[in-house]
Amino acid sequence: MNRALLEPILYSTNFPEMLEVLNRAWENEQRRRHEFWADISDDVKAEFIAGEALYHTPVTKRHNRISLWLIVQLDTHIEQHSLGYLGFEKVMCRFTRNDYEPDICFWTHEKSQSFTPEQTVFPVPDFIVEILSPSTEGRDRGVKFEDYESHGVSEYWIIDPEEETIEQYVLREGKYHLSQKLKSGILASGVIAGFSVAVEAIFG
Repeated sequence: MNRALLEPILYSTNFPEMLEVLNRAWENEQRRRHEFWADISDDVKAEFIAGEALYHTPVTKRHNRISLWLIVQLDTHIEQHSLGYLGFEKVMCRFTRNDYEPDICFWTHEKSQSFTPEQTVFPVPDFIVEILSPSTEGRDRGVKFEDYESHGVSEYWIIDPEEETIEQYVLREGKYHLSQKLKSGILASGVIAGFSVAVEAIFG
């Protein structure tokens, strides 16, 4: 974190009072987070972001088709080459403050070899795909983008079904850089060894 952002608080004469307010806010948020963990069910996609439980509406046919096509391609490749573990839709990934259920996510073999058959909560993935919708685009490009970046998700794909584009962000020196934004051609993953897709096929 950039210390300069905190300097107005650190050097304020009201720092102790501010710290007390922040601590209370954090404790209240964590209480709500534990309630969220206790209340979530297997049949509803839900996330906990910035102190708020968010429950997702059913996806469109187009969203589902894109997701299913990409999952099949990824899973086939990952299983054939024993690269790691692929998760999708209802896989809860726990970050420092927030809990996400990405559309698609992947952990390398080094991380996933310790996963158990009964596991329901997972660590930060190495690769994430989010498929935009009008209700999620702000978070996918906002808080999720920042959180994935700061927690070291090495590669992040943002798929836009309306524009039929894929944005590939790769992590370099702790920051995401837009590697490619494609409407056609071949997109190769930098994290999932040997995996590539024809972009137009995803939207076919």
